[in-house]
Amino acid sequence: MPYRLIAMDLDDTLLTDELTVSDATRQAMTEAIAQGAHLTIATGRMFDSAQKIARQVGLNVPIITYQGSLIKNLLDEEILYERSVPVDVAGELYEYCQAHGLHLQSYIADKLYVPEDNDKIKGYAKQSNIPYTIEPDFVRIISNEKQTKLLIIDEPAKLDALLPELKAKFGSKVHLTKSKPNYLEFMHPEGTKGHALRFLAAHYGIPIEETIAIGDAMNDHEMVQAAGLGVAMANAVPALKEIADFITLSNNDDGVKHVLEKFVLNA
Repeated sequence: MPYRLIAMDLDDTLLTDELTVSDATRQAMTEAIAQGAHLTIATGRMFDSAQKIARQVGLNVPIITYQGSLIKNLLDEEILYERSVPVDVAGELYEYCQAHGLHLQSYIADKLYVPEDNDKIKGYAKQSNIPYTIEPDFVRIISNEKQTKLLIIDEPAKLDALLPELKAKFGSKVHLTKSKPNYLEFMHPEGTKGHALRFLAAHYGIPIEETIAIGDAMNDHEMVQAAGLGVAMANAVPALKEIADFITLSNNDDGVKHVLEKFVLNA
């Protein structure tokens, strides 16, 4: 069957370790679009960060951001799909982080907020190429504003040790996932890349069987499982490879290009 909607994660999938898209992959994407395929990105990044890359590689379709919590048009920035963390859950999570000395950051109306400046937010902002706002009255925005996403940054071993407790406390109220070993993210239960892929496929009138999802981490689990063809990168975590239909090359070896050539351009 033809695959007409292809969703690609950004970091460690479409992007190389140098945070670039190779010319060869960019060319394959251009050819796939010319053949009528809908190519989009599905990332945990905020829209402001993701749209810069999407425009650079020539995409002009709605993109999936915030792990699936926000789908927004590139051309007019119309919001097509949006889910927010319940306010009471955000407050509980903030209290938990205060009690355990954890760095928590919040995303409101596509802006990034932190309670204080530190090395964690500086490193994150540099990697994502986005600004941030220091909000001393963090409890006020947690209690009153609509949070698209909340994120804890800490050492992987520390987050892994806390994960069972956090899942027991919040798992039924939010979608909880790791996008990187040191990033633990909290979204609305329907803020997953799987939900977003299904929504976007229906938006275009494309059967889910005619979609491809490509990713590398556990935050890609839901869309790789939902897609007609679920693809894991060679550099993906083992658990994602186990559920994938196909394993492509790594992000540094044009893995996305390989998928497009095999299943779209030369199919």
